[in-house]
Amino acid sequence: VSNKICDVPNPQIFFRAGVLGRLEEMRDERLAKIMTMIQSACRWYLCKKGFQKLKEQRVALVIIQRNLRRFSQLRNWLWWKLYSKVKPMIHVVRAEDEIKALEKKLAEEHEAFLKEEKLRKELEAQGVKLLQEKNDLFMQLESERSGASDIEQRLNKTLAQKNDLDRQLKDVEDRLHRQEDEYQRLTSNKKKLEGELSGYKKDIDDLQLSLQKAEQDKQSKDHQIRSLNDEIQHQDELIQKLNKEKKHLQESGQKNAEDLQGLEDKVNHLNKVKTKLEQTLDELEDSLEREKKTRVELDKNKRKVEADLKLAQEAVLDLEKAKKEAEQAIQRKDKELAAVQAKLDEEQSIVAKLQKQIKELQQRAEEVDEELEAERQARSKAEKQRADLAREIEELSERLEESGGATSAQIELNKRRENELAKLRRDLEESNMQHEQTISALRKKNNDTAAEMTDTIENLTKAKAKSDKERAAFQAEVTDLQSLLDHHSKQQANLERQVKQLEQQLADTQFKLDESNRTVNDFDAAKKKLSLENGDLQRQLEEAESMVSQLSKLKASLANQAEEAKRTADDEARERAAIMGKYRNVEHDMQNIREALEEEQEAKADLQRQLSKANAEAQLWRGKYESEGLARLEELEENRRKLQIKLEDAEGTIEALNVKVSGLEKTKQHLQGEVEDMQCEVDRAQQLAAQLEKRQKSFDKVISEWKAKVDDLAAELDASQKECRNYSTEVYKLRAAYDESQEHYESVKRENKNLQDELKDLMDQLGEGGRSVHELEKTRKRLELEKDELQAALEEAEAALEQEENKVLRAQLELSQVRQEIERRIAEKEEEFENTRKNHQRALDSMQASLEAESRAKGEALRIKKKLESDINELEIALDGANKANAEAQKTIKRYQQNLKETQTALEEEQRARDEAREQYAMAERRCNQMHGELEEARQLLDQSERARRSAETELTELRDQAAEMSANNASLSMAKRKLEGEMQALQADLDEMLNEAKQSEEKAKKAMVDAARLADELRAEQEHSATQEKIRKNLEAQMKDMQVRLDEAEAAALKGGKKLIAKLEQKCRELESELENEQRRHADAAKNYRKAERRIKELQFQGEEDRKNHERMQDTVDKLQQKIKTYKRQIEEAEEIAALNLAKFRKAQQELEDADERADLAEQSLAKLRAKNRSTSAGRAASPAVL
Repeated sequence: VSNKICDVPNPQIFFRAGVLGRLEEMRDERLAKIMTMIQSACRWYLCKKGFQKLKEQRVALVIIQRNLRRFSQLRNWLWWKLYSKVKPMIHVVRAEDEIKALEKKLAEEHEAFLKEEKLRKELEAQGVKLLQEKNDLFMQLESERSGASDIEQRLNKTLAQKNDLDRQLKDVEDRLHRQEDEYQRLTSNKKKLEGELSGYKKDIDDLQLSLQKAEQDKQSKDHQIRSLNDEIQHQDELIQKLNKEKKHLQESGQKNAEDLQGLEDKVNHLNKVKTKLEQTLDELEDSLEREKKTRVELDKNKRKVEADLKLAQEAVLDLEKAKKEAEQAIQRKDKELAAVQAKLDEEQSIVAKLQKQIKELQQRAEEVDEELEAERQARSKAEKQRADLAREIEELSERLEESGGATSAQIELNKRRENELAKLRRDLEESNMQHEQTISALRKKNNDTAAEMTDTIENLTKAKAKSDKERAAFQAEVTDLQSLLDHHSKQQANLERQVKQLEQQLADTQFKLDESNRTVNDFDAAKKKLSLENGDLQRQLEEAESMVSQLSKLKASLANQAEEAKRTADDEARERAAIMGKYRNVEHDMQNIREALEEEQEAKADLQRQLSKANAEAQLWRGKYESEGLARLEELEENRRKLQIKLEDAEGTIEALNVKVSGLEKTKQHLQGEVEDMQCEVDRAQQLAAQLEKRQKSFDKVISEWKAKVDDLAAELDASQKECRNYSTEVYKLRAAYDESQEHYESVKRENKNLQDELKDLMDQLGEGGRSVHELEKTRKRLELEKDELQAALEEAEAALEQEENKVLRAQLELSQVRQEIERRIAEKEEEFENTRKNHQRALDSMQASLEAESRAKGEALRIKKKLESDINELEIALDGANKANAEAQKTIKRYQQNLKETQTALEEEQRARDEAREQYAMAERRCNQMHGELEEARQLLDQSERARRSAETELTELRDQAAEMSANNASLSMAKRKLEGEMQALQADLDEMLNEAKQSEEKAKKAMVDAARLADELRAEQEHSATQEKIRKNLEAQMKDMQVRLDEAEAAALKGGKKLIAKLEQKCRELESELENEQRRHADAAKNYRKAERRIKELQFQGEEDRKNHERMQDTVDKLQQKIKTYKRQIEEAEEIAALNLAKFRKAQQELEDADERADLAEQSLAKLRAKNRSTSAGRAASPAVL
């Protein structure tokens, strides 16, 4: 260890100033390097793991994309399409033999088929009713789901706000408890101060009484001096009395000076107490302002909750309006359906004649057996679906009941919370009023005590000035008396010389005793100061320990909150993974259903091919009928009946297939609805991720606040270390003062020896004077006895001094032990702080990793969103093409209707001729009438298809209008979003400016605090300087008194060479008086500097308060801007939710449009069939007249 760094006195080592700071900085730098190395290694390891995972995901994505690309190519490959169409068309060998076998089976199974047909119709009616009820329930469920999701989101928001409010209320209650404890502590301190003030007042009253007594003593002394002029004969007795009175006055003067010094020390202590009280008042004002801020924040949160409630009520009203509009639209559609039904009834009378030709399709009955088996399977599937639908309806009803109960319970909870909030606000207002009243009362009492103390100080200064004036007058009177006494003291000069010498010895010993007492008092005062400072240090240590305990508690609570946030993030990640799994399962189900639909379409195509084949066969049979004539008419009629029955069976199978197709479409719609629900859940997961990001930001703010608190504690530690160093310097100063007192004590001993030599010389002079030696011997013995007594007292004082020195050494050892213990505790606290910082750093790293995972998931969701938007654009293009095709189909339908009218006229003429020719076949006509009823049923089916076509057209027009409206809404929402983003950027810029201004104001406040600390140090130095000057002044006054005594004795003793001594002593007195005046001037200058420093401190305090107020204003503006940003963010989120709802509506409309297109295709196919039938009948009729 070099001498530049530390001093090495035995048995301890004292570092120089600044060395510990450098060592701590070196240690902190090394720890920072180690921590950065550990963090970089951990970050490298995590990044490597993430990179490997991304590589694996990339390879998997490439494989999936390659398989999908190959499937899409194969699906559009023409040979594959040809193969899929040709495969069902491969015929079986010997179809005619199989047809004959089937005809035999047909007769057996016809009766069973009729029974099953009745059951099927009943089941179909029930299935239609159940499907309608299911659709209604799904509509209600979707509407209530959307409302329930909105309500759940708002409930989550209100719950989060409620949790924030509860946390803030807990903080406010904790602050209130702390303030109440501080208030009780302040009241106890106030009572103690009042007791001390009353004691000080009593001491002041006692001092005033002692001053009055001193004045009375002075008056009595004046009276005695006047009597001395009359009684010159009794000079010895009077001189003794005067000497005694003079000693008494000196003692009283010394006592007064010591009392004045004690009072000044008390005044200084009271000033310190006053500064502490001012600091506590400032802290209370700060806490009051914080409470006001919390109250404002509570009001803001209340307004937010009320605004959210209003928005929820408006949303409920909007839902009710939408429901009413939907009901009105349903009524309009019912009216339009009634009108379409009337038109279809009119057209059925026209088409009835054409439906007779359908009887020729009875040859298709041979192919219906296979379809019967399929119908049975479809019926079993329909029963299963009906059971599933019933179970789903029960589940939906239970969910509805649960959601209704949950909403009612939530409303009741909201009402209770509002009542509790109102109560808490009232309690807060009452506590604030009481707190303000107590603070105002404390301020008044503090001001009153300060005024009283200033008055007492002024009175004491006035009394001191008066006593100084009276002392000067008394000294002048004494000099006059001495000049008068000089004339009367010539006769008894020798006696007086001896007496004065003895008195001088007594005075010297008394002076030494006084000085030893004074030094003992100084050591007692120093000891008291050290004990007080030690108590202050212990109190600061206890406060620091309490702060550390609070910090540890807060650290534990923050760690718990971080763990809860981690748990919630893990739960949300698990829920999100489950949702994605469900979404993939739903997509897989959708794909299976699409494949099933394609298979059904292929079966439908097969049926159409079989129908065309049956038509061809019907034409062959028609030709046979025309060639063979009317001979086999009855057989043909019977065959026709059979074929009619087979045709009805075939139509039943077709209807069953149509029902199956409609059921599959409904399942497709249901699955699409589930996909949309999954999309909504994905959006909710994104919102939860945004909320987690907000929580992360709040945690970052809390961590920054804790960092600031740790920095404050480090600053307090530095301040305590500085105070310890100051105390060590004061100990060194006390040691130096003790050494000076030892030197002074040795000089006093030397002076005592000199005085003893002078006494011996004077004794020799007395022997020369011829006085009575016997009396002088007696007096000498008496004086020697007194001297021995004084010597014993002096030895006792020396022993007391040694004891005090031992006490001082013990105090130094205790101080060093306390310093070591403080440093040990500081090191432990630093280790605890380092551990907490490491824990927080670990928690931050884990939260950062979770945030990165959430951001990756968010990116994937955005990618899926973009993909869906591209799909929507493609579907819009397909919709436009479908609309064009529909318009062309309508044109062709009109053209076909004109052809139908022409054919109807021709058919009516031919039927008249045929009726005239076939009057003999009345029985056949009756049978035809029976078949006519069956044809009317077919007409009803055709009417239903026509109504469905028209309703699809109306729905298509409405859906186009809705699509246009939604596109306009999306455009307006995008514009509003852009505006809000612009405003957000402007507000962010304003917020950055305000933060910069706040930082500048904080720097100014720090500078002002540094200046205040510097001025406080200067003030402390000036106070110490003034105290040392006051001590020097008192010592000089004592020396002046001593010299005055010596001067009196020298004037009385030295008649021969006394004038020279008197002149020398007078010169010394003048010099001492000049020095005293200089010291008084210095004291006055020091007092002026003290007042200037106080004025400067007050100005700096005022400036600091103004800076603090400006900082608070800036903080309020920053809070307001942050509040605006939050409102804008909430508006953006609401706009995104509205856009998501519009997107869902658009998808629904698109789905309905696809359904309408499919219905139009079915109608076109049925029209094509009717046209083919009409052509075949017209050809048959044209051939029948030729045969006849």
